[in-house]
Amino acid sequence: MALRSLFSRRGARLVAHGRNFCAARPQEETKHINGKELRPFSDFLMDTHGRAHNYLRISLTERCNLRCQYCMPETGVDLTPHKELLSTEEVVRLARLFVSQGVTKIRLTGGEPLVRPDLVDIVGQLSAIPGLDTVSMTTNGLTLWRHAAKLKEAGLKQINISLDTLQPAKFEFVTRRKGWDRVIRSLNECISVGFAPVKVNCVVMNGLNEDEILDFVAYTEDKPIDIRFIEYMPFDGNKWNAKKFFSYSDMLALIRERWADVERLADSPNDTSKAYRVPGFVGQFGFITSMSEHFCGTCNRTRLTADGNFKVCLFGNTEVSLRDAMRQGVSDEELLEVIGAAVKRKKARHAGMNNIAKMKNRPMILIGG
Repeated sequence: MALRSLFSRRGARLVAHGRNFCAARPQEETKHINGKELRPFSDFLMDTHGRAHNYLRISLTERCNLRCQYCMPETGVDLTPHKELLSTEEVVRLARLFVSQGVTKIRLTGGEPLVRPDLVDIVGQLSAIPGLDTVSMTTNGLTLWRHAAKLKEAGLKQINISLDTLQPAKFEFVTRRKGWDRVIRSLNECISVGFAPVKVNCVVMNGLNEDEILDFVAYTEDKPIDIRFIEYMPFDGNKWNAKKFFSYSDMLALIRERWADVERLADSPNDTSKAYRVPGFVGQFGFITSMSEHFCGTCNRTRLTADGNFKVCLFGNTEVSLRDAMRQGVSDEELLEVIGAAVKRKKARHAGMNNIAKMKNRPMILIGG
């Protein structure tokens, strides 16, 4: 790809010449909230709808040791050759660049990030970047119990474990692999080493695991965990259809039949999850309502795929290769031009559940969960 096409800046408000690219906006009066300094935010990560993108999700690998039905086609996927994936050095370079422009949170995803042998080292390098407040990770938890303490010591602050059933036999059906007991061991180990709360991602599918919603809520009674019920979303190869969809409102109605006094909790800015708790329970639960009640208006997320493509929307099929740009020898200033142009093209909202189901996009495993 020619550099000229990479650096197209249609609609961008910035002038490239004579600008300090690694600075944010011109210095304004310093503002504080609760004693914490608010830094001016970079125009490169501000879209035309006024959304500041301070949260970056980085997929470290396309490989996974499970084969979850909603994430990967039954026939598998064609993996990108290793040399075409981002190296550790490239991951860290891009992370530093994004943080220099205002990113304060990075989440590591996959595939399964724990299949990457240098994961602890990557967490350590990212945690040392000045200005980065939080390094988090999403994992299937199969081998997490071996590494939880080392990851916390390296600087990992938050962890999400994917778990769609509390029944071992159903786990094997959903993931096409054994290992439910190891995931539960990992969850308990994370609690033991001090991750609090441990977030549990549960994709709810009608006819598969909607009958376990109450069991998951009951699981929060004496554990410092946050169950996040995720509406089933369409991606290439996951055989999504409306009959499998179980909405947030249906889930909440079901829960209220059992616990009528369930209480709504305050959400933090840019939260994707609507938070609830049963009074007296240690943990909590919430709903990620991407399909029935989208939260595009407050979206602050962008994504890097394992092969180095930059995606500004999970459901969008437009990508730009930062890997190719770096390997052509471009400077950080030129990379910011590519990033800024992509962010400026971000749409106000996704296309809607039924339209997304018809759009060509990557399977979830090749995007990064």
